[in-house]
Amino acid sequence: MNKIIRVAALSGAVALALAACGSAPEDEATTPSSSAEPSTSASAGAVDYKACMVSDSGGFEDKSFNQSGAEGLDRAGSELGVTVNKVESTAATDFTPNIEQLLADKCNLIIGVGFLLEDPIQAAAVANPDVDFGLVDSSFSDPGATKNDPPVPVTLENGKPLLFNTQEAAFLAGYVAAGTSATGTVATFGGIQIPSVSIFMDGFADGVAQYNKDFSKTVKVLGWNKDQQKGSFTGDFEDQSKGQNIAKGFIDQGADVIMPVAGPVGLGAAAAAKDAGDVMIVGVDADWYNTAPDYKSIVLTSVIKEIGQSVFDTVDQASKGSFSSEPYVGTLENKGIDIAPFHDLDSKVPAEVKTKVEELKQQIISGELKVESPSQN
Repeated sequence: MNKIIRVAALSGAVALALAACGSAPEDEATTPSSSAEPSTSASAGAVDYKACMVSDSGGFEDKSFNQSGAEGLDRAGSELGVTVNKVESTAATDFTPNIEQLLADKCNLIIGVGFLLEDPIQAAAVANPDVDFGLVDSSFSDPGATKNDPPVPVTLENGKPLLFNTQEAAFLAGYVAAGTSATGTVATFGGIQIPSVSIFMDGFADGVAQYNKDFSKTVKVLGWNKDQQKGSFTGDFEDQSKGQNIAKGFIDQGADVIMPVAGPVGLGAAAAAKDAGDVMIVGVDADWYNTAPDYKSIVLTSVIKEIGQSVFDTVDQASKGSFSSEPYVGTLENKGIDIAPFHDLDSKVPAEVKTKVEELKQQIISGELKVESPSQN
């Protein structure tokens, strides 16, 4: 898939290179390009190393992947003694200026959270070979590819992708959703159609199909067709009213379990589900029972990506001089992904479904069962 912000990001490479060549005045503050002030912290046993992070436009309180990444960085600050600095983006136009700000702040490692930061992080990594970079939810790719070409992966010596085979855990969530649905209709939708979103939807749809096969059922999935790679998307990760409206549409069609893959937009879907009174939500990225407590009574489960742990491990290795460009790939086997407990809705999940889910999980871990997605790494 051609990257949404390729031209704009690569045009910022010159500015990034200039940021690397010049030193920022020590007594002059850098103005953040986003609406939020940067967050900086260091533990008492400080180490001479600065790890930094720039968010996607969802911000660090999105109850999702940005927040998970920030928690991992903050943990590194408190447990490893490194200095940390986080800068929040409110729009795609903030990405390059925010990276420039972190370069001026003399960060040793800069991590971009989310697929949409691929181009500006890659441009910065190329322009600043003495700084290490991490990228959550995307590999690096050949910037010369045309929009009709598939991406050509490239390796950057100072760039580390933090990736997740999320379809494995989403498969289990789809199975649970199908097995728990009272109406025989479930749904999923995304914010923007990018690989780190559609990979959830692929796994979810496959899990429903597996349940139908195992129990001779015909549970329907609204919002996504894996074979056609087409479905429902709100177009952003910020406007919760869009999530609420799309969820209401699914509910009107009979869906009683919905998995929104849309950052803060998903909270709008949760609001619609709670208002309906008999609709459950599958959270994504983090355990929504904990991160979105206003909706914990309707959270069936969540598809968890241990983004925080991957960030912590990357900072740990880099601060000890062991940075590697080898991608981190989270799987069920290495516990980089999983599904959350059923919490308050445990009694609604049939015992036979719980048993089967555990069997399927072990089959995926052993390699007996392959769950695949066009968006996987």
